[in-house]
Amino acid sequence: MLDELFSQLSFVDIFNFCVFITFTVCYAYQLYYVLVTLTRKPPAHVAKKNHKYAVLVSARNEATVIADLIHSIRVQNYPQELIDVFVIADNCTDNTAEIARTAGAHVFERENTEQRGKGYALDYGYKNIQRYYGDAGYEAYFVFDADNVLDVNYFREMNNTFDSGAIASTSYRNSKNFDSNWISAGYGVWFLREAKYLNQSRLTLNTSCAVSGTGFFIAAEVLAKSDGWKWHLLTEDIEFSTSTICEGGRIAYCPTAVLYDEQPITFRDSWRQRERWAKGFYQVFGHYGLRLVKGMFTNPHGRRFACYDMLMTIAPGMLLTLVTITFNAIIIGLSVAGVMSTGQMVATSASSIMFCILNYMLFMFLFGVLTTFTEWDNIHTSSKNKVKYMFTFPLFMITYIPIAIAALFMKPEWKPIKHSITVNVSEYATVQGKESESVLSR
Repeated sequence: MLDELFSQLSFVDIFNFCVFITFTVCYAYQLYYVLVTLTRKPPAHVAKKNHKYAVLVSARNEATVIADLIHSIRVQNYPQELIDVFVIADNCTDNTAEIARTAGAHVFERENTEQRGKGYALDYGYKNIQRYYGDAGYEAYFVFDADNVLDVNYFREMNNTFDSGAIASTSYRNSKNFDSNWISAGYGVWFLREAKYLNQSRLTLNTSCAVSGTGFFIAAEVLAKSDGWKWHLLTEDIEFSTSTICEGGRIAYCPTAVLYDEQPITFRDSWRQRERWAKGFYQVFGHYGLRLVKGMFTNPHGRRFACYDMLMTIAPGMLLTLVTITFNAIIIGLSVAGVMSTGQMVATSASSIMFCILNYMLFMFLFGVLTTFTEWDNIHTSSKNKVKYMFTFPLFMITYIPIAIAALFMKPEWKPIKHSITVNVSEYATVQGKESESVLSR
C-alpha cells in the first residue's frame, strides 16, 4: 500500500514529506516539555547554609547602566559580606571603571584589542581574582551583563540551587524594556518562553538546562578544573553549556531567581546581535556536534537525553527550512523557464513554500500567546501592549530566516551593543515583607 502511495508522488512531494517528518520527529519532544510545565511543579530547594560568591561583569563603555546593576546587587536579601563584585572594564573609552568603583565594585581594567569578546574578559577577570583574592574562598562565580538588574531575592534563591549541589545554574530571564517596541518585546517573549517552557521542563525532568547569555553561576571547582574561562566562540554561553553536557555535567535552573535584561530596540542592533548568535551556534555545532552524538550513546544513563536536547538546540534547523524553500523555489523557476512543465509540481512547490513559512509563524504565534498568558503578571507593560506584541512576535521570529543566511557568510567578530536604559531598581524587585522594603530603601 505504501509502495502504491509513493509511486503516485513526485520527487518534490517525497522531498517535502521527508523534511516535514524529520522536523516532526526531531522536535516533537518540545511539545512534551510544554505539557510538563503546565502539569507539574518543578522541584524546590532550601539552602542549609549561605555560600560566598564572586560576581563577574564584563563591561565595555557601560557607564550609563553599570551602577544600576551594582546597586541591585547591593540591596539583595542576602548577606553582603558574602558577595564581592568584580567589573572587568574591557577596552573602555568612557568612565565605566570610575562609576563601578564608586558604586562599590572591584575593577580590573583590560586593554586588549586582539582578543575581543566576553569570554576573554571573563577569563581575565577570573585570573586576576585568583591572583589578588585567591584566599577569599569564593565557592561559585556569577556572571551578569552590565545592563542587568536583579530581583531583590535573586541571590537568596540562587543560593538554594547552589546549596543543592548544582555545578552551574541559569535563572529566569525577564526584560526591563519589554514595552520599548516590537523588537524588544520579541526578545522578551523568546527569553520568557526559553525560561518557562524549556529550562523549567528540563529542571522538572532532571535533565540539563542551558546557560543563555547572562544570569548564571558556575561553581569554583568547574572554573578551577578548566583553569579559567576557556570558552571563546562567539556564543561562549552556549559553548560552555554544550561542553558541560558533553562531559556528562548537568546545568540547573532556578525559576524563582529573576533577572531583568535590556533588549535592543533598533532593527540594526537586533540584526547584528542575532547574526552573531546564529554564527556562534554554527561554530558550536561544528565544534561539538559529533561529541553530542557520541554522548547520546556513551554518557551515563540520565545524561544521554541532554546530549540529544542540546544537539537539537544548536543544530541549524533554520537552514533545513531554507533548503526546503530554496529547493521548491528552484522547481518553480525551472518550470517558469520551461525546463520542467508539470503544473502540479509548480503548485506543490508553491504550497510547500507557503506551508513552511505559515507553519513556522503559526507555531511562533501559539508559543507567543501561551507564554504571554502564563507569564502575564511578570511582563512589565500594559495589557494592550501584551496583546499587541503577541501578534508581532511571529514577525520578529521570521526575521531569523535572512539572519540565518547572512550568518553563513559573516566574519566571526564580536561587537558590543550599546545600552542606555536606566531604571529604578526598586520597581524591578519582588518585594516580600518589610525586610525587603527596608533593604531597598538603603
